[in-house]
Amino acid sequence: MTAQTLALLGGTPVRSEPLPLYNMIGEEEKAAVMQVLDSGVLSGFAAQPNSEHYGGVWIEGLEEDYCKRFGVKHAIAVNSATTALHASLAAMGIGPGDEVIVPPHTMSASATAVLFTGAVPIFADIEADYFCIDPQSVEANITPYTKGILGVNLFGQPASLVKLKKIAEKHGLFLLEDNAQAPGATIEGRWTGTVGDAGVFSLNRHKAMQCGEGGVIVTNDDRIAEVSRLVRNHGEVLVQDLGVQNIVNAVGLNYRMTNMEAAVAKVQLGRLDAINTPRVELANALRESLSEIEGMEPCQVREDCTHVYYFFPIKYNEKATGLPRDLFVEAVEAEGYLLKGGYVKPIYLEPLYQKKICFGDKGYPFTANPRNDQLSYAKGLCPVVERLQDSELMWTNITYPPMGIADMNNFVEACRKVLSNKDVLLAARK
Repeated sequence: MTAQTLALLGGTPVRSEPLPLYNMIGEEEKAAVMQVLDSGVLSGFAAQPNSEHYGGVWIEGLEEDYCKRFGVKHAIAVNSATTALHASLAAMGIGPGDEVIVPPHTMSASATAVLFTGAVPIFADIEADYFCIDPQSVEANITPYTKGILGVNLFGQPASLVKLKKIAEKHGLFLLEDNAQAPGATIEGRWTGTVGDAGVFSLNRHKAMQCGEGGVIVTNDDRIAEVSRLVRNHGEVLVQDLGVQNIVNAVGLNYRMTNMEAAVAKVQLGRLDAINTPRVELANALRESLSEIEGMEPCQVREDCTHVYYFFPIKYNEKATGLPRDLFVEAVEAEGYLLKGGYVKPIYLEPLYQKKICFGDKGYPFTANPRNDQLSYAKGLCPVVERLQDSELMWTNITYPPMGIADMNNFVEACRKVLSNKDVLLAARK
């Protein structure tokens, strides 16, 4: 075998050592956790109508930092972004018979959080160049039962939030931002997460900022903040003593964050710029090199926006390269660099939506929708997302420290190596 023999065919890979783990936890986070452990108070929460309802010093300190960092009136810390989505939707008054428009190309919780309110998700297609929900498709899917829009800032890129907000205001809808993948990104000078009526941040272990698990809701709306806090902490036994007049959707669960998680999250938030800066620098270097390869188009960045590159998406043109996407992906991964074809199967193609079976076996909450007989989640519903998922979209997550510019160059070298050997690869796979 020669040095240029593909690793998939027995050659030497471009990178032979395993990719390093992403780890932005340092001494400051460790010290903060030790403060909590030494205090012996691992949670400041209790379901009581006093200060413990709000979580205590660590939780409230984290929330204050989020308010200051993003210029919002309220922040509510919870145990995951999934529960943050549910609490936010509940606080917006969503209930049985309602519809919320969501993209189908996102983590499943963006849609299942709607189901947990008794409403149903209506899927709008995505933009072919930016991979976020398409405002035109959103407007086309509005019905008399639509109560809101859930925009996902995917891969680190803002959705078309300004347009979505205008649509929401025109039709009297709310706009909720799922900002799990784009903390610190901006659109027209505003932070993602703050354009909508509320925004949700994730602190899951895979995210740029993380504390293992956790989420934060930010909002300037007093009612959304009040009900989100009730949903977080067994609100049904607190409403009377807290003087809550409107108890709709105030029934609560245990969505509380621990003090150790809050301690880590507080430090991570303070380091957000330091976390994002190298990711952007590496992504820019990768973009410049990849743009020279025919058939591979690095993701576009929306005008007047910043991208923070949770993932680095790439559009692939099989006709231009002469190699099927999935075979190309397999060969590049064999060269030692992560590359995946597609992102997630369009959510509406999952059995839950195909069979309209969720809570119990009678079809609730779909059966609560007045036009349930017309609700369709059939294949072909969102042609752009299906095309991207089936043959055009790829992504890598290598734009993180301690990866460096050399790794970006070697990733591109791996792509070039595969394409230069495409005839041999195709012949071997016949």
